[in-house]
Amino acid sequence: MNDTDFKEKISKEEVAYINYSASWCAPCKRQLPLLEKLSNSEEFKNINIYYCDVDENINTSSDAGIRGVPTIVKYQFGNESKRKVGGSSEQDLKEFFLKD
Repeated sequence: MNDTDFKEKISKEEVAYINYSASWCAPCKRQLPLLEKLSNSEEFKNINIYYCDVDENINTSSDAGIRGVPTIVKYQFGNESKRKVGGSSEQDLKEFFLKD
């Protein structure tokens, strides 16, 4: 996910999650494989999870009010509906994705 296609892609999706992250962030590095595992699992195959590097996509991150990484934001047709800040375990991530 980058600044140029963020609004166009997210505004058209019923539900999308953005993982705001940074290459230098240790908790982000630990969380990324968990997100990849979940997104490839049968249970979460219909969930769209995008990666957004806050250093490379400053406008998108700033517009979303990202103050710390990792932060996962759930969007519904481009509007934020919930967010999770900080590194998470696999179980915490599952609960976040399943709970509304």
